Formats: sequence, C-alpha cells, structure tokens
Amino acid sequence: MSEYPASGPTPQIPATRAPAPPPKPATTLRQRLAELRGPAVAPRPLDARALAALAANPGCKRRALLDGAGVDKAALATALGSPAPFGQSQFAFVRGNAFEAKVKADGGTELLRLLVERLGGGADAPADAVVPDLTAAGPEGRAARTALALREATAAGGWALLDHPMLALEVAGSPAYLEPDAVVVHPDGTWTVVEIKSFPMIDSSADASKVGAAARQSAVYVLALERIAAMTEGAEVGHRILLVCPKDFSNLPTASVVDVRKQRAVTSRQLARLTRVEDIAAALPEGATFDPGCSRDELGTAVEAVPAAYAPECLAACELAFHCRAKARADGAVESLGRSVRGELGGLTTVAGVLAAAAGKEGDPADPTVAALRRAAALRAEALAGAKGGVPCH
Repeated sequence: MSEYPASGPTPQIPATRAPAPPPKPATTLRQRLAELRGPAVAPRPLDARALAALAANPGCKRRALLDGAGVDKAALATALGSPAPFGQSQFAFVRGNAFEAKVKADGGTELLRLLVERLGGGADAPADAVVPDLTAAGPEGRAARTALALREATAAGGWALLDHPMLALEVAGSPAYLEPDAVVVHPDGTWTVVEIKSFPMIDSSADASKVGAAARQSAVYVLALERIAAMTEGAEVGHRILLVCPKDFSNLPTASVVDVRKQRAVTSRQLARLTRVEDIAAALPEGATFDPGCSRDELGTAVEAVPAAYAPECLAACELAFHCRAKARADGAVESLGRSVRGELGGLTTVAGVLAAAAGKEGDPADPTVAALRRAAALRAEALAGAKGGVPCH
C-alpha cells in the first residue's frame, strides 16, 4: 500500500544536478608568450638597442609582439627563408670586450678621469670610487640589487661606479631588462650613463650615424634610471651621457659628451604609443606559434597574422626586415618606397594604384595627390618627347 493518498499529487523528487566543471585556469601573459615563442625556446632578452629600434617604428605590431615574447627574430627569419645578413662579427665582439676591460681597469680610474675631465666642471678626478657588487639571481634580482646600490651610493654622497648594472623598464605592458656598460654616481647625486663603443673617435669626432645610434640606446637607459631616481631622495639622472671610444687609430680611450634630451623625449613618446603586447597576442588565431622548429608554412601564417609597418629603414635595425620587404614588394605596397614617399601618397596604398592614378585611369581628379601625380606624368611625357625630338629641356 502506498504511503501517499491516491487522490493527492505525486511529490516531485528534485533532479540530481551534475557538479559544475572547475573553472579553466586563466592563461597568464607570461604563459601565452611562452606558447608563442615555443615551449622549448628560451626567451631572448630585449636590450636597449632593440628598444631604440622599436621606438623608431612604434606602429609595427609585429616587432612589438616578437620582441615582447622574446622571440629570436634571426632564427625566425632563417626559418622563413629570409635570413638577415648583418650582425656583429666575432672579431669586433672580442675587440669591443677587450677595449671595455681596458677602460674599466683599476676600478675604473681611467673612466672616472675621462668623466671628470668632460663633465666635472674643473673638479679633480677621484682617487678611487666604490664599485658595488651587483651579483644576484636572475634579471629581476639583479635589477633590484642595482636599484638598492644606486640608493646607497646616492645616500653615501661619494663617487660610485656601477659596472654593468641591470635596469628594468616596462614596454607595452611587458618588462624589459637593460644592461648599460656603466653608470656613475656623483657626490652631488647625479647619475651619468657611460656608453663604451669600439668605433674610433678621430680628431675628437666619430661617425655621426654611430653616435646617433649610441645616443638613442643611451636614452633608453636614461628612461629606466629615471624610474629609480623618482623614488630616491637627492638623485637626478643626467641627460648628458659619456661616450667612450678609441682615440684615432690607437687603443687608447677618449671620450665626448652627448646630450640625449631629444632622443629621450622621442623614445618616451614612441614607447608610450606602443600597443600592449597582450592586446596584440589576443588577436592571434588559436595555435599560432613562432617556434623556429615549425614548418615554414605555419610560421608564415603566424607572422602574417600580425600587422607590420615595414619601411626601408628597418633593414638596418630588424632581423625580420628582409621577409617584410619581400612581402611588401610582392603586394606592391608603397611602404617599400620609403616613409617619405608613403606620406606623400595619401590614400594610395599600392604601386599599381599610383601608376593608374598618374595615367588617368583611376582616382579622383579633385584629389590633390592624384592631380600632382598626373601633372608629374605629363611633365615626364613632355620631357621624353622633347628628348626624342632633339629639343633641349629647360
């Protein structure tokens, strides 16, 4: 016999719900960048030279992502079939290290003499300086140890020479660790960046392009130092850096002072314009990777999924530039003609479109760019006609 009355409603037994699956752990930015780089590939550190080149072309999301992820662009370019045919030779590397060791010998006595001679304002060179030990585990540890050494040296009020300090700077939401040749702390609390290069300084002047590259590189160090100085009482980062080079054709060191205020302002503005790395990575298709061990087709698809801003100037600063140039030429993009030409062409984005507009086949005649192209084409045709007919051109 049922325990419930026949006339009553049948009680509803609640359905048993399956337990909800545990939430999927969120992928951190570091994990995501490691996946893009390749699980077995060690990250390539982002140095000041790469940062200066990145700041010179802030619209290139491709370079921002690859550098932020620590991708070895030289290996990637080789895997894509467009190896970069430039880089420092082993001989130049050894020579540069030997010259730097000479400059820093005896506790940096010669380096400090050159610095006081160029920046001291008549002060005497110090007999010695404190050289703190900056040894620590990993780049984060070394950066923290450097910051502590800078604060201690500033508080002590004496001369200090930091040999290869480690500085941290956030770039597009990703940390970058930078290693200048040296930073000198003055008794008045000024911090001066020292850049040691192996190219010669002949008759007190060096190659302007190399000095400019050194200034842009040093401006990145100045920006990183300013973050520490802002939290250090009595500290001030000098905007004049000391560039040390071999004198004439000898191995004797000489130096000059380079004002990097302009480069610092430009670099700061350009780095601020960079799109955050996580935003660029989020737009990539699932499974995209830049692991050089993958097939060329896979790598090509992943690379083309990230917009680039190619210009001929990239050839001297980016290992992937030859791949980007080949793609720009294949697409007939006007970027392959240079930034100045690209800027003059307005909405015309391909070489074929430019030629068609000049020939009167495409384009709005009221567009100033189209009108200028047609006028130039008419003048060229007139000049060629005159040359064929023997009429001199005026």
